[in-house]
Amino acid sequence: MRASKCRRRWRRAAIPCVAAALLAGCGGGSDKAQPGPEAAANVVQPGAPGEPSRRLTADELADLETTKHGKADVEFMQEMIHHHGQAVLMTKWVPRRTSSDDVRLLAQRIEASQESEIEVIERWLEARGVEPRDPQDHSGHDHGGGKGLMPGMLTSEQLGRLYAADRRRFDRLFLRYMTFHHRGALTMVAELRAAGGGAEPEIGAFTRHVEADQEIEIGRMQDLLR
Repeated sequence: MRASKCRRRWRRAAIPCVAAALLAGCGGGSDKAQPGPEAAANVVQPGAPGEPSRRLTADELADLETTKHGKADVEFMQEMIHHHGQAVLMTKWVPRRTSSDDVRLLAQRIEASQESEIEVIERWLEARGVEPRDPQDHSGHDHGGGKGLMPGMLTSEQLGRLYAADRRRFDRLFLRYMTFHHRGALTMVAELRAAGGGAEPEIGAFTRHVEADQEIEIGRMQDLLR
């Protein structure tokens, strides 16, 4: 059974995609001017979750037809499933351990956004014939198999320390560790671009959304720590 089918309880995400509506007219006499390329197609690209849709230019349409995903893109998406999976794991410990309503609400927001993004990733991979990994498999969070932990990933010792804490100590650790975790996701996006990835329109929209979302949550966590 595919990994995504095992997690139907998760919120479905709005996946960046391209919807084309052909506006060329039907029939008409020979005296009517033929529409040009720009009038013939009106292509709107929905933004990443929380971002507005926009109309693509002719140059962007040409790029859309030629820009494909690469190996770096697939590896990034597979790794981000595990990265987000660890964040979701951490948020699930909050209700029984926190002493702060603010931390509880923040954890709910993080859990919802990370689960939503995991489903976006799974659908992106499946559409390209790649079997998604299981985000709930916490047995191997190494970067690319034997290359060490991905940026921002907590060690087993750190996870154990967080799991054993409670109340104010838990809250402080959670905020510090999750901030570290989020900054790691930003590093992964930067590494993807440095490797020449992220050019495909859908993954480009996804990475921009990750950056915006993580930055907002990092700011909120820093406020709570203060």
